[in-house]
Amino acid sequence: MKLDFDGEKYKRASNQQKAWGRTLISELGLTGGERILDLGCGDGTLTAELAQLVPHGFVLGVDASASMIRTARNDHAGINVRFEQLDINAIDFEAEFDVVFSNATLHWIKDHRKLLRNIFRSLKERGSARFQFAGDGNCSNLIRILKEVISQERFAACFRNFDWPWYMPAVDEYRALLEEVLFAEKKVWGENADKYFESPEAMTKWIDQPSLVPFLACITGKDRQHFRDDVVERMVSETMQQDGTCFETFRRINVLARK
Repeated sequence: MKLDFDGEKYKRASNQQKAWGRTLISELGLTGGERILDLGCGDGTLTAELAQLVPHGFVLGVDASASMIRTARNDHAGINVRFEQLDINAIDFEAEFDVVFSNATLHWIKDHRKLLRNIFRSLKERGSARFQFAGDGNCSNLIRILKEVISQERFAACFRNFDWPWYMPAVDEYRALLEEVLFAEKKVWGENADKYFESPEAMTKWIDQPSLVPFLACITGKDRQHFRDDVVERMVSETMQQDGTCFETFRRINVLARK
């Protein structure tokens, strides 16, 4: 299934993701000469910030979305940063990077056993991987509403063979998975990053891009708009707080591993 992500819309709807990513970047302890792989670079904002921190190094940002890569290239051209359209499932690097970084992306990857082996192989000796992605309990309101809406009679046929798009494990499950890979050091921990969106409009931007993309890809014609509106209206109605903000649960898996 081809997913129609939109780099320009994501750029305007991803403040929370970028805040998480900047926290990760601040923990990397970069010295200025590292070669870095950014898995799921999106619109390229964080990739470019990494490149500024390694003026004598290099950063490669990869993303499966042509629109994301187009936005990244348009906004963040530089002499030590490059963006490539590449499915994370297909990465095949051999001891090329000092750091593998990924922010708010890897819940879109289903086979983390393969992913972790590929990350390990891509790292130089003593290289490190630092990433965070959605874990068990993430987006509990949205997931509940999506499951209820896709089960409605008018939409059920569209989702008969639907492959759920996200892998959101529990911390213990992921810790066991990481133990299978021969990293010299490995650490996994959970994080509660629940968020109050400042307005229904802010929540709607986040729902539209990228959360609804894999679901709308299953629907054609006017039903696409009806599906989208049903999900958005229920989310706003059921998560609105007295002060006008909208609440959603964000639970993250954090990983630090060194080769």
